Amino acid sequence: MIIGICGGSGSGKTTLMYRLAHQFAVCKPTLFSMDNYYFPIEKQVKDAKGVANFDLPSSIDRHKLYLDLLQLQQGSTIQQKEYNFNSETGKNVLITLNPSQLIFIEGLFLFEYQEIHQLLDFSIFIDFDSKLQLDRRLYRDQEIRGYDREDILYRWEHHVLPCFENFLLPYRNEADFIYNNTTPDEEFLRLVKALEFKLTCSKK
Repeated sequence: MIIGICGGSGSGKTTLMYRLAHQFAVCKPTLFSMDNYYFPIEKQVKDAKGVANFDLPSSIDRHKLYLDLLQLQQGSTIQQKEYNFNSETGKNVLITLNPSQLIFIEGLFLFEYQEIHQLLDFSIFIDFDSKLQLDRRLYRDQEIRGYDREDILYRWEHHVLPCFENFLLPYRNEADFIYNNTTPDEEFLRLVKALEFKLTCSKK
């Protein structure tokens, strides 16, 4: 089974994926991040001010992403270059993903990329308060990526929000489960029950 987690930047996609992986650890799930398929910064589209826009569907190597996910689904081991927004081109760490009967994939464009959407057996869309979402992005991008506050706010207004409105929100109601991340503990229990039911049905 391939379970997809979609949500805006800073909504908690990665956190939810790891939490679910721990919950279903007995399945030894494979964890697949769309972030590892970003093209290098020199290949990103730049806006009118010359700022690279990582929030467009063209920012990711969707063809390689699709082929790798397909290989995993078919039982083959794959290798990815772990993407770091601050690393030099060619300096990314190589990671190995082994196939599993349970694969979690998270990323912005899970629904926008129809070929990926069609591979999902169960899809999750994360709803999150936009103010809290911005607070999380500010913390992450300042503390971990070293960006300054003005740059983060500029990208939020001109890249992140338009991305969410154009490439994520239109697919919200197509998800199998809408996860409200403002009440994560209650929602997590509901989600686990839904996934357990899905997994049980798939074994029959």
